[in-house]
Amino acid sequence: MSFIRLIRRFASPYKWQVVLNLVFNLLSTILSLFSFAAIIPVLRILFGISQVDTVYVDLGSTEGLEQWLAAAKGNLYYLLGEMIGTYGGGVMLAWLGLFLGVMTGLKCLTAWLANYYMVPIRTGVLRDLRRQLYDKIVSLPLGYFTQERKGDILSRMTNDVNEVEASIMSALDVLFKDPIMITVYLLTLFVISWQLTLFVLVLLPVAGLLIGRIGRSLKRASKRGQEQNADILSQVEETLSGLRVVKAFNAENKLRARFAVLIDATRQTFNRINRRYYLAHPVSEFMGTCLIAVILWFGGMLILNHHSTIDAATFIYYLVIFYSIINPAKDLSKAGYSIRKGQASLERIDKVLDTQSNITESAEASGISDFGECICYEHVTFGYDVSRPVLQDISLRIGKGQIVALVGQSGSGKTTLADLLPRFYDVQQGCITIDGKDIRSLKIHDLREMTGYVNQDAILFNDTIYNNITFGVDTSRPAPEGLSWQQAVERAAKIANAHSFIMDTPDGYQTCIGDRGSRLSGGQRQRISIARAILKNPPILLLDEATSALDTESEQLVQEALEQLMRDRTTLVIAHRLSTIRNADLICVLHEGRIVEQGTHNELLALGGYYKRLIEMQQNNKSGE
Repeated sequence: MSFIRLIRRFASPYKWQVVLNLVFNLLSTILSLFSFAAIIPVLRILFGISQVDTVYVDLGSTEGLEQWLAAAKGNLYYLLGEMIGTYGGGVMLAWLGLFLGVMTGLKCLTAWLANYYMVPIRTGVLRDLRRQLYDKIVSLPLGYFTQERKGDILSRMTNDVNEVEASIMSALDVLFKDPIMITVYLLTLFVISWQLTLFVLVLLPVAGLLIGRIGRSLKRASKRGQEQNADILSQVEETLSGLRVVKAFNAENKLRARFAVLIDATRQTFNRINRRYYLAHPVSEFMGTCLIAVILWFGGMLILNHHSTIDAATFIYYLVIFYSIINPAKDLSKAGYSIRKGQASLERIDKVLDTQSNITESAEASGISDFGECICYEHVTFGYDVSRPVLQDISLRIGKGQIVALVGQSGSGKTTLADLLPRFYDVQQGCITIDGKDIRSLKIHDLREMTGYVNQDAILFNDTIYNNITFGVDTSRPAPEGLSWQQAVERAAKIANAHSFIMDTPDGYQTCIGDRGSRLSGGQRQRISIARAILKNPPILLLDEATSALDTESEQLVQEALEQLMRDRTTLVIAHRLSTIRNADLICVLHEGRIVEQGTHNELLALGGYYKRLIEMQQNNKSGE
């Protein structure tokens, strides 16, 4: 992607700031020329040239631009000579010093204003890119994250975004700052001496070719470096998530060794990147100095041989201006490297932004807030890998208000069957309907608004208890039944058997519970998640082994809360402890992705099949304990 396309894509919302940056960069460059212009009369005074062989010419009588410029230059020399003769060299030096100070002050002011209007572009681009990436991440289906590492996504959100932001700033410099300075300075050099400037332009491509050859492999190396940064973040994230297991298995040294290999490889990659990147500055400076040496020799020979149209003082002014081109030229070469690095990071970001979700909503999708009869799975087949189905030809009817339990060994497809209902994934064959309507014809937001979810690992956020309970509702709207939201939250917590322990925390409902609720016990976290579902008040409830990881006392409290939650709702329960679903209206036994038995608890016991064997296994395990 060229730097123009890069700017058009990200900086277009900030066009007025871009214009102001351009204007003040131009003013700063012009004012710098006026600052340098004070050098000529200063040198003339120091060289003792108080009179000049020029006469005042009426500019209106000149014809053509060249004659006008020559006349203006002669008039300036004439006036300076007259003033030096009248006031003396010391006074003129003082005035010239004042002029130099004022011009430099104005130049610095306009340079600061140019950067002032660059700041909102820099911060705005960073904000916009992170917002786009975050919005995309939360909109992608769950299936995407089974194939991507968290650390890699975090790296794209942080390291890659920062590289792109730096690249865009460099692109703005390439387009609006450095070229302006170089162009204005070159035009001024042409005005002073077009012969000498033509000679300079013959040498510039040689320097540019050398500088350009340095950064050809930078983009490829930068992409590899960002991928290695993602590997580092992934390992850190995995280590923090599994720290208990790491310590339990004395695996610290193994992880240290693996991490050391990774960071050493990353160091080597960034050594190559940064060495090449920092080579731009010294090469540019060296080439610029060589050019000045050549110009000094060539221009000096012209003056010494009286073949030049400029005098010694003007020639020094010429050298000062030319030397001023070196810094923007160096910045230009470094900006080119930065843009290449940014393009590598942008490719990684665009890989996420361009990902198309396979969970789509048609333009004709209809809304839904409740249902009247039933939810039906009709010959549903699904697999995370198309060639290996997890569910095969599942047909199931869940009547309104029923409690339907799913049981079976691990890997039989229980959680997957539940995840298909809120369209976390889409079926590959068959369909799921609500009152005869395919859920793919319904609005996704409305479908999920109807669904409450409580799973085995209570997902809470590093926030207050109040904000975790209200997570699934819009608190900008009035609370139900004329209550305040605080009252509604407390009522939900009481139903979930959570109010008493919440009030025992230091700040009650405003207590922050730490990362993933780490300051609470497993039973407390589960009751908070149940309170969250109660407050949402959904007509459909999904319970994924909500009590399997709890001790007996916590299980009893949570089970009581769940019974309150399931009351008058259509509930799909994934059961690990079969004793908790004896009163279910329908129990479905899954085995290798198929429903092999279904009925009530007593009916399934009478069959003497899979369900009875599962019951006996759990009873034997308990008696063995």
